[in-house]
Amino acid sequence: MTYAPNQLSIRSDDGYPTRLDAPMGNIARHCPVVHATPEQRQAGPLDEQELAAFEERGFLWFDSFFEADDIEPFFDELSAMERDPELTGSDKVITDPVSGAIRSVFGMHELSERFDRLTRSPRLLKIVEQLLGGGVYVHQSRINDKAGFQGSGFDWHSDFETWHAEDGMPGMRALSVSLMLTDNGEFNGPLMLVPGSHRQFVPTVGRTPDQNWETSLKAQHIGVPTREQLGPIIEKQGIEAPKGPAGSILLFDCNALHASNSNLSPWPRSNLFFVYNSVDNRLVTPFGAKSPRPEHLAARERTPALG
Repeated sequence: MTYAPNQLSIRSDDGYPTRLDAPMGNIARHCPVVHATPEQRQAGPLDEQELAAFEERGFLWFDSFFEADDIEPFFDELSAMERDPELTGSDKVITDPVSGAIRSVFGMHELSERFDRLTRSPRLLKIVEQLLGGGVYVHQSRINDKAGFQGSGFDWHSDFETWHAEDGMPGMRALSVSLMLTDNGEFNGPLMLVPGSHRQFVPTVGRTPDQNWETSLKAQHIGVPTREQLGPIIEKQGIEAPKGPAGSILLFDCNALHASNSNLSPWPRSNLFFVYNSVDNRLVTPFGAKSPRPEHLAARERTPALG
């Protein structure tokens, strides 16, 4: 099945059309935010107040979820990866469009046993399974790194828009866990989110170029809402930037609008991202691209449930 080029030929199974030829109004979310059954809501580990906060705001912050000493060994592995010419020359490594420094490394849980174990942390996995209502697998993992004085930012976007259009993720039954490997403060480019923005889908204009990921991971231009679309949402709902020490985690819904500024401070900012998708939401034919992205960006074959 190929990409529908305009609104007149939207696929019948596409609940969130995007990458269109002409503007289209926002679409009210018709997927649940919290997928837990009544029994799962009662069983925890999140209580009703935390579940309600995630439903309303689209994200949860846990200060010092892991001890700083538990995080320290990951830097040794990251340093070793940076010295590995085979890895740094592969398509799993994305460099900063300005400085040329490493911006992102994808497939972290497949490159390192230590990172793989982290995705299976029982304490973390129980929270994810409660929010997504059952078994999950890793759709994508990556580290986003912003070196001091030179780390570029990321423009406003919804991850689901890309995962839906370019990967074929059918519904909004996925979330990201961002683990702070360094302190995230107000000056080193922390992640910014628009509370409540996950409740509406913002379609974008512009067809997906072939192999778009080769450039979009450096600087995204396709799949980014316009200022005219973003302005009213942000004016109404505001912006928040959760901040805290290394070891803290941020869980946010796949459709939450988020962005980050460049790092103009001398302090690096490194965040590890694990994207969990429900086993009942596995990828299909992309809704807005001619062909799917590579496996290290969007798992299709390696999707066994964790746990």
